[in-house]
Amino acid sequence: MTRALDPEVVEIIWTTIEPLLPVPEDHHPLGCHNPRIPDRICFRGILIRLVTGASWVDIEAILNFEVSDTTLRQRRNEWIEAGVFEHLAAEARAAYDRILTLDLEHVAIDGSLHKAPCGGPGTGKSPVDRAKLGWKWSVAVDANGIPIGWAIDGANRNDVAMLEPTLDAVAANGLLADISTLSLDRGYDYPAVRARLHTYGLTDLDIQRRGTKPKPGEPHRLTLGLRWIVEATNTWWSNYGQLRRNTDRQPRHRHAALQLATTVLIIGRLITYRNRWSPT
Repeated sequence: MTRALDPEVVEIIWTTIEPLLPVPEDHHPLGCHNPRIPDRICFRGILIRLVTGASWVDIEAILNFEVSDTTLRQRRNEWIEAGVFEHLAAEARAAYDRILTLDLEHVAIDGSLHKAPCGGPGTGKSPVDRAKLGWKWSVAVDANGIPIGWAIDGANRNDVAMLEPTLDAVAANGLLADISTLSLDRGYDYPAVRARLHTYGLTDLDIQRRGTKPKPGEPHRLTLGLRWIVEATNTWWSNYGQLRRNTDRQPRHRHAALQLATTVLIIGRLITYRNRWSPT
């Protein structure tokens, strides 16, 4: 079972999210309508969809028809408009920084391509999947793999084009000035990219040089530096069905899924830290 459905993780996230939920407005003139479905049930449905990537109709069946697929979508949209998922991820990141400290001495950025069969804004033809529709995220992580900012776009968007939006997201989180060394792969090895990074105050750059691939028969001397950390985060995010094969048609829905996945990652790390001396 994924950590997102671990009862302890679910309870911690729910305790944090419950005070953030908007108070429902009753617009019925007589106040006589069906009772509102509890937020806790909808929250569980949203988590199950994140993990499995199942359709809302399937989630309705998984929850024994306690809530309709329409209500699940509406409740998710209400929470997005109220900034619930954004606040949740920010609070989790702040808790991690307070307890374990974000390690911004070394930060890595990389992109990852995934399927988006239903299309919509922010999707495009994938260059690695026979031009099928897909989406991409570009994420910056600290030295321990904690996401500190990301940008999303269509699968046809180049990593270099997404670099600045990713850094802008890091800056919006108030973390850009604390980055010491930035690690990037060979796809970013261009003088123009280095010049743009300098405008962000990033001068200590660990960028793999282009043309470093070994010739046939030669030993592979690729030095990854700390770029493997962002690859690990990309793999971890990709384990979630909703992210791996995304059927949402709006970028805000994809952002919300990434925010929730990041919250699960951080809470899992904090629980592991708390239990580090517990007997197995």
